Amino acid sequence: MRLFQNIGLGSAYSNVFRRTVTPRSFDEGIRLFLEHRYGAPHILEPVEAQRSDAFCALGDQPRLQSLWAAEQGLTTSDLEQILLAQIEHHRTEVFYNLDPMRYGGAFVQKLPGCVKRTVCWRAAPSGNADLSQYDLVVCNFPSILAEWRNKGCRAEYFHPAVDRVMGEYAFGDRPIDVLFFGSYSRHHRARAKVLEEVAQLASKRKIVYCLDASRWTQLVEAFPGGLIRYLDKYRRPPGIVAVARAPVWGRQAYELIGQAKIVLNGAIDMAGNDRGNMRCFEAMGCGALLLSDEGQYPDGMQDGTTIVTYRTPEEARTRAHTYISDGEARSKIAERGREAVNRLYSKSVQWQRFNELLSSI
Repeated sequence: MRLFQNIGLGSAYSNVFRRTVTPRSFDEGIRLFLEHRYGAPHILEPVEAQRSDAFCALGDQPRLQSLWAAEQGLTTSDLEQILLAQIEHHRTEVFYNLDPMRYGGAFVQKLPGCVKRTVCWRAAPSGNADLSQYDLVVCNFPSILAEWRNKGCRAEYFHPAVDRVMGEYAFGDRPIDVLFFGSYSRHHRARAKVLEEVAQLASKRKIVYCLDASRWTQLVEAFPGGLIRYLDKYRRPPGIVAVARAPVWGRQAYELIGQAKIVLNGAIDMAGNDRGNMRCFEAMGCGALLLSDEGQYPDGMQDGTTIVTYRTPEEARTRAHTYISDGEARSKIAERGREAVNRLYSKSVQWQRFNELLSSI
């Protein structure tokens, strides 16, 4: 099978990637990206191993894509045209796309004839987006899969995997009591309440939040005393600001998880009752105790056995305090969690599942 995986980095990590990665060639850029481990739970085993029959592209990165085009003697800077040329040059048989909102159904219709199967990952409500041209839409949220089926798509359950390098960070001292990393905005109301509540522990415990703040939030917080009052809705509460750090991704995140007793997680408001975002796999894979909101979790993620859940912001704070104090109980649950995700969600299990899905199309 000749596999092509396209990955979109999104705006926040794209800025980091552009600042920190200055490749001399396309291949070097992909190698450096894979070493950073951004989004690694979604990267399929042949791509991660950089096998000769597997190709990885970052289809939303103009600089890197233009490097490939120049190396092939192409003069175009159009990202869609470059991606199509890469697929044809690779003689791709299976196209797996993690960025279907940029490269949707209309793009699939332009694929060269060598492509036999098309699969995309989409784990969020997507408005009127049409992905019906894909042979298969996958994610690990059953309610989202049901929405895609209602839109006429074939949709099946698929899951992230534990990154092999997480084991490097699963042991050692854990000086951080509670860690959260991810996005924080006025659109994440439920999550924001939880973060505010747990931040109250900061007077006696080490609480670290690595937050991807919006440009408006960064702007309004640069002015003291509410000088721009009509933008105050973007201002974070003082308790959040007091424990906030810059956002982290990939290995940077793993390193902090490896120092954390507890990783706090919370679904965003549009997730419904489904749970199992990438943070769950990262926290458990790096050996921290996952403290997450109550809901329907994937196999192996069970409250009180491999993870701990909360129902309210107040309960999140109470349970965080309890498991910070009870190191023995915390360590037992965290270790059972690490063992469970490594057994159930390894890269080899993920790749086997991907092949099963292809066979079913």
